[in-house]
Amino acid sequence: MSDYAVVDPATGETVAEYDTFTDEQIQDAIARAAEGHRTWSALPVAERAEAVRRAAQLHRDRRDDLAAIAVREMGKPLEAALGEVDFAADIIEYYADNAEAITGDQPIDILGEGSAVIRRSSLGVLFGIMPWNFPTYQVARFAGPNLIVGNTIILKHAPQCPESAAAIEQIFRDAGLPEGAYVNVYATNEQSATIIADPRVQGVSVTGSERAGSAVAALAGQHLKKVALELGGSDPFIVLSADDLDQVVQAAVDARLDNNGQACNGAKRFIVVDGLYEEFLTKFAAAMDAAKVGHPLEEDTVLGPLSSLAAAERLQEQVDRAVEQGARLVVGGTRDGAYFPGTVLTDVTPEMDVYREELFGPAGVVYRVADEEEAVRLANDTPFGLGSYVFTTDAEQAQRVADRIEAGMVYVNVVLADSPELPFGGVKRSGTSRELGLLAADEFVNKKLIRIG
Repeated sequence: MSDYAVVDPATGETVAEYDTFTDEQIQDAIARAAEGHRTWSALPVAERAEAVRRAAQLHRDRRDDLAAIAVREMGKPLEAALGEVDFAADIIEYYADNAEAITGDQPIDILGEGSAVIRRSSLGVLFGIMPWNFPTYQVARFAGPNLIVGNTIILKHAPQCPESAAAIEQIFRDAGLPEGAYVNVYATNEQSATIIADPRVQGVSVTGSERAGSAVAALAGQHLKKVALELGGSDPFIVLSADDLDQVVQAAVDARLDNNGQACNGAKRFIVVDGLYEEFLTKFAAAMDAAKVGHPLEEDTVLGPLSSLAAAERLQEQVDRAVEQGARLVVGGTRDGAYFPGTVLTDVTPEMDVYREELFGPAGVVYRVADEEEAVRLANDTPFGLGSYVFTTDAEQAQRVADRIEAGMVYVNVVLADSPELPFGGVKRSGTSRELGLLAADEFVNKKLIRIG
């Protein structure tokens, strides 16, 4: 079987296979992207914006097809896949709408006579390495801002998402972008190293595992290339007080089970103050247990299969090892093929592996803490620092806790609130960059100073 194949995780059936590129095709892709940069970056920003806007509309026009592809490739429920395509279209359109603000000059108040501005311009060819969990959305948040500033894209999608990769490349072609502005490649890891090393490539962006990010960052550093990393997360969900605990529990379930529990910024550690712990655990476990596991095309399915049999086996091994080391399994914990039920663990201690691991699937750990101080300490006791969630009825406490959490994002009394204008990214082992919002457009640009006397 080819490295690039669509294997439906709901059935295990190999739906389609795509040939890995030859070395000659890789060189051709780099050449086309480099030549395309000369054309694309020279266009007025308004023309680039109109082409990008057409790409957003084509995402909407092809919504059903893109969603169906994602279901086949990684098993997410159909409604979630449709929502992902909608979000991708909104993201791409956001950058088209804000093209002038993104690329406009930034005047500087100078101490001497004359004037000075920061003028943003493209770097050139960028290489994007994308994951499988959001086949459309992840590409949108990388390609959208970078195309607007005039960069061109070489995109390596996850090997299990070749059909999404082809469909997205076709969208950008059909939107009228010039040849080479957006180029899809089915590349091996060795060929990816070749792309990163090529002097025509100016930067690389990776969304994926710590292992992948570390390997790419080392290679990019060796070749003095700008690198942006968005990696894993084990986001805390802190419950300090509640007027309606049922609503908080539902938010916790939504934050854990979104995308079959396979989201880097999904809530994974539930840290509950002592006075609410028993009631929260009882209700949370019941709701997780009740989440229907089924085929992703069934209307009432909450949890489709995980992205692959290997992903389900990996999560099973983590849960089993946690129990062996002394954790208590409250509900779930037993897979059926690639399907995995809502799972809750408690009594986890720092000596257990699961205390510092990321659970990438519908499994969460619930912790009891005495007070705010212990909650913050536990929330920060992790190698990750992507997102976080704080639920409290005390506005001053919310601000205080948000200031102290070591994460790139803090959401207070709300979940699943990502939006095109809100920057996304983390600290510590969760990454080094920001995507979405206007900050994303500043990752791969030349911020050129022009000082006139």
